[in-house]
Amino acid sequence: MLKLQSAVLLSAALLVSGCGTPGAPQPPSLNLPVAVDDLSANRAGNQVALTWTMPKKNTDKLMLRGYLPVYVCRKQGTGPCVAAGPATSFTPGADGTFTDTLPAALAAGTPRPLTYFVELKNSNGRSAGLSNAAVVLAGEAPAPITGLTAEVRKQGVLLRWTNLDPATPDQSAQSAIRLHRRLLTPQPAAKPHEGLLAPQPQPVEQSLLVEAGASPGRALDKNIRFGQSYEYRAQRVARVTVDGKTFELAGELSAPLRVEALDIFPPETPAGLVAVATLGDSGAPPVPQNAIDLSWQPVTDVDLAGYIVYRHEGDAAAQRISPAEPLIAPAFHDTQVQPGHTYHYAVSAIGQNGHESPRSAETEEFVPNP
Repeated sequence: MLKLQSAVLLSAALLVSGCGTPGAPQPPSLNLPVAVDDLSANRAGNQVALTWTMPKKNTDKLMLRGYLPVYVCRKQGTGPCVAAGPATSFTPGADGTFTDTLPAALAAGTPRPLTYFVELKNSNGRSAGLSNAAVVLAGEAPAPITGLTAEVRKQGVLLRWTNLDPATPDQSAQSAIRLHRRLLTPQPAAKPHEGLLAPQPQPVEQSLLVEAGASPGRALDKNIRFGQSYEYRAQRVARVTVDGKTFELAGELSAPLRVEALDIFPPETPAGLVAVATLGDSGAPPVPQNAIDLSWQPVTDVDLAGYIVYRHEGDAAAQRISPAEPLIAPAFHDTQVQPGHTYHYAVSAIGQNGHESPRSAETEEFVPNP
């Protein structure tokens, strides 16, 4: 009987202390979304664009589900954080965006810091706290750009605009200009077998800052590729120092301007054309021919296809004497000459696009009689 009681007690002890025993109860998850830590803000004119990344997990490191309500607020100085609009919502991991149109009081006056926050809440209205701070400047923004035009040139796209800011008529106090360029015809990345010499795709978005006083009212975008389509916008940018920190206060973006960068330009005109006659030796068979050797300085255009040589005598019209395919080297050996004749030469360059340059200055050479 005693042995039976001991066995029962031992079995009970094993059941209590075994590895299958549930541990201490855990508190339920509050399902608080992790606070945003990459909020950024950008002001253009009277609108402030906010961007951030929605978290995927809550503070208990559990995956979030469904739409998450987002509250955006802004504050001046030590004042309260005032709602910038109604709540919006995004799914976990999504790119969050919000555009705040500044009220008249914040869009006027002297520049001053304006701080934005976003806050994510659970179904019970609780949050893990505000996001990081994103600071822009309140106050009157620079005037919008007017008269933006574009002209495609061989060197790039020349952009012009009305330089004078009506708010600051003093030319020396004009603000800088930021030009925004968007590639409308993005190209695929080079394939591995195309090698290092294959052109790399251009970034879709690029910007160029034209400092105040540098080429007033114009800028040349040299970083284009012919055959592509681009969209340009421009805005005035003022740099303002507040509490020892420098901020940019940007004006409204101009209307978009589409540019088709068509390559309609020929290569540069060749220069330095020289002609030298060489005489054949009539006493040594086979009889060498009389000839005129031409040479000129090479053209360095990247789209060069080659050269074309023209010749005429007297007042006659010049005729092409080089082969149908453009010459690759900056030289030509003309054997179709006669002793006692004077020949006039000119040379042009032709591009891969089929456009031919103006002809070079003429040079002449006399073939002496034997």
